[in-house]
Amino acid sequence: MTQLKKIIALSIATSSIVMAGGYKLPEQSLNSIALSDAYVAHTMGADTAYYNPAAMAFMDDKQYIEGALTLAHLPSQEYSLGPLSGESETENLLIPTIFYVSKPMDNIRWGVSLVVPGGLTKRWKTPYQKLFAEEFTLKNIELNPVVSYKVNDAFSIGAGARIVYSEGVVKSDGNDAGFPVKRDMEGNTIEFGYNVALLYKPTTDVNFAMTYRSNIDLTEDGQANLYFGGVGQQYNADVTVPLPATFDIAISKTWQEKVTLEFKYQRIFWSSYKALDFNYDRPIQANLVDSFDKPLIRDWKDTNSFRLGATIKMDNKLTAMFGIGIDKSPVPLTTIGFELADSDSRVFSMGFRYQQNENLSWGASFLVSDKDSLSLVPGVAENQVLANGGGFSEGGAFLTTVGVAYEF
Repeated sequence: MTQLKKIIALSIATSSIVMAGGYKLPEQSLNSIALSDAYVAHTMGADTAYYNPAAMAFMDDKQYIEGALTLAHLPSQEYSLGPLSGESETENLLIPTIFYVSKPMDNIRWGVSLVVPGGLTKRWKTPYQKLFAEEFTLKNIELNPVVSYKVNDAFSIGAGARIVYSEGVVKSDGNDAGFPVKRDMEGNTIEFGYNVALLYKPTTDVNFAMTYRSNIDLTEDGQANLYFGGVGQQYNADVTVPLPATFDIAISKTWQEKVTLEFKYQRIFWSSYKALDFNYDRPIQANLVDSFDKPLIRDWKDTNSFRLGATIKMDNKLTAMFGIGIDKSPVPLTTIGFELADSDSRVFSMGFRYQQNENLSWGASFLVSDKDSLSLVPGVAENQVLANGGGFSEGGAFLTTVGVAYEF
């Protein structure tokens, strides 16, 4: 289970599917996906509760509720190196989200979000890849209640609690590659964190925002079934992986209440991810130590993300949105693995929202994450297969979202 969760958390990265390097998923709503996550300073609906709770203070005097459903399509990823080559399975994942913002009570307002901040399924069926990652499945669900306070007509603050439930499954099987070891693990945990935000409006057409989400260490508890030569032992196990802290700075400018551009910079503190260190309730068999009880060094690095989004009100009913972004991978080539062969990426997105009537709106958005191909120099990676060199190609992600919002 231990290994499971750690790698699972890793898997999350791919589930983050598309969006950011590592294993977080920043895009959670129709608007955010349409704008490539350039959605902090100029928020427009109930999803404000998640992306910048401070901005709830400036919303109209009514309640907001919104739901969305995202289909995440993860194409197969290919590893090429002669007889060691392999191809991962194609994955299709459904991701639901919901947001709510209350009416104001004087200068105070509250809201809540139910989102999926990261998660993934990564499966390899080819011999040398499933030795390390036959399956890595991770599900993370976050409940995020928040409040805002309007300090004056130009400034507001917000804060909230992060309640994250995660569960996962990790399997590996070396028999087809000539290594008689196998693992089957699963586990879960509930952990807590916080987020804070501010919004400053120096003029009616310019917004400046800052947000921070705390690091959450996911200590996964469960069971691990470890096998050598077909003989298995069951252990209680745990492992800790971070859901890293993030810091956003964003600025938006609106022209004639029709066209808005927003730029967002994000710092992701992946350096908190030092190693995968598995803990078992008792010493494991000596012939399994190297395979399952040896800490795996990760030494990930902090990364920067840049996003630019455009919102265009076409008429009094239709709003179009477009976005682009650049994400850097936090994964050093020395510690890269089949559970998360991450690389730098570019993000492109578009979407629309249609105002059906005074209360109801609906829309759709689409985002593609284009991952760089990755070439490995022989002798650099610590993974026994990847140390031979070769390279990764394809992969990436496609997100398609439909959503409905209601104001009353």
